[in-house]
This record gives sequence, C-alpha cells and structure tokens, in this order.
Amino acid sequence: MSLNLLDIPRVKTITKEDFLKHYFKPQKPVVIERFIENWPAYHKWSLDYMKSVGGDITIPLYDDRPVDYKDGFNQPHAKMKLADYIDLLKRKPTKYRIFLWNAIKEIPQLQKDFSFPDFGLRLLKGLPMLFFGGCDSYTFMHYDIDLANIFHFHFEGQKQIILFDQKQNKYLYKVPHALITREDIDFANPDFEKWPMLKNAQGYQTTLNHGEVLYMPEGYWHYMRYITPGFSMSLRAIARNPKNFSKAIYNIVVMRNFDNAMRRIQGQKWIDWKNQQAIIKTHKNL
Repeated sequence: MSLNLLDIPRVKTITKEDFLKHYFKPQKPVVIERFIENWPAYHKWSLDYMKSVGGDITIPLYDDRPVDYKDGFNQPHAKMKLADYIDLLKRKPTKYRIFLWNAIKEIPQLQKDFSFPDFGLRLLKGLPMLFFGGCDSYTFMHYDIDLANIFHFHFEGQKQIILFDQKQNKYLYKVPHALITREDIDFANPDFEKWPMLKNAQGYQTTLNHGEVLYMPEGYWHYMRYITPGFSMSLRAIARNPKNFSKAIYNIVVMRNFDNAMRRIQGQKWIDWKNQQAIIKTHKNL
C-alpha cells in the first residue's frame, strides 16, 4: 500500500492570468516545465558552476538527525566550504543538505542569471533561497513558518516531491508547537501499521527535473528527496489569505519563541512530550 497521492498537474508554460485563475485562487499546486528557458541560469547553473563562483564560501549544512533540545531553531549541524561540499555530493551519497541559504547575497553575480517572474504576486526580492542535496538525502515533511506562496525552481538532476495541504493536518502526525510531522515517518515508504492515519491523507506528488518550477500554495506541507545530487532556488510571496497570514505572524512571534523557551526549561522532555502528543492527537481520530 502507498500514500494516496495525485500527480501534480503540469503545463509547458503559463500566463499570469491563467496562473491566478487556475492555481493561485483555488490554491492548487502546478509544475511549469519550460518557464525559465530564457534565463541564463537555465543554461549556466549546475553544481560545477556553483563551485566555480562560490567554492570558497563556508556554508551551513543540515542532515536528517532528529530534533535535539540543544539545537536552536534551524541551527546547522555542520559547516564546510562549498567546493568541498559539491565534491562530496559528486563522490558519494551524503545526508548533508544546504537549507535556506541566501546565496544571492554572498554571490551577487548570481542575480544576473535570473529575473523575478510576474505571476501576479509580489515576490520578496531579498529572499531568494538555495537548497542543495545529495543522492537520497531528504527534508522532513514540514511547512514553512510564514505559510508563503512558494515558487521552487530546480537545477541539475531530479527531485521527488510530496505535498499535502493544511486540511490534512489531522492525518499527518503533526508535532505540536512545531512545523514538522513525526520525524521517524518515512514518507517515501510509510509504515501504515505504525502510522495508520496516513492512509486517510490525500496529497500530491511529482518529480522535478532541471529547469522546472513548482508552485506550492500557502502553508502546503512538503517532503523533498533528491533522486540525484542537485539544487533548487525558492522565491516566495507572503500569504494572502487572512487566516494564513495571521497564522504566519503567530508562528514567527509566539510559537517559535515559546518552543525555544520550553526547550531551555524542560530540555529533551519537551521534545519527547511533543512527539508523544503527535501520536495521541492523531490517533484520537482513528
């Protein structure tokens, strides 16, 4: 048995009007296959190119270890020169990923390689973020703290994507006071005996290839696994739905600070309690 996933719709290219009507307003995901073929990045951006323009920069790395109470919010697990990291990616599978890296700030010449597309949403110009990963590395199922509209552009190789909307929360073993599901769920091959409520979750899936862009609507849960070494860039626009916007403010101002305070006060007991609550709350609906 596998997860109940529909294929994300695909279009070759799209107008602003069609995007707003068919995907943004109904808050549905879409993959646009040939939208950036006129960007210099489409032809230039590869792991080798990134190594040539930013190889000396020290970058933060993350892996798939469970959350530890000593870790701060989004605190990296290791650091490495970008050149050494890209060599590692090409040499062998590694769990180390670059996550939420503002490379455009550190390598200004990258700004010449892409433009901010007009999808009818105001994209945040200061926040193009890059993500890198090696074969079989993955991000835990999570949603973004600001519940933004996200445009995810993929470069080099292939990436598996699984998405759920916020209506699926009751089936996903969501950890309270957090943006993640239980970290011991393997969304690529879930154990339905251990996590029976996942059978009821309805989501989406796709495989992203070089040059394709995925639109993820506001607050969508996402799990991403690198089939081959590669990297992606995300552009974002703030949540337009008032409920999502207010939830984003709450997450940033209240939830994150409360969670950090409880980690300091209770330590690992707080993390263990949250993980236990994820099961108790989800199984209430069994």
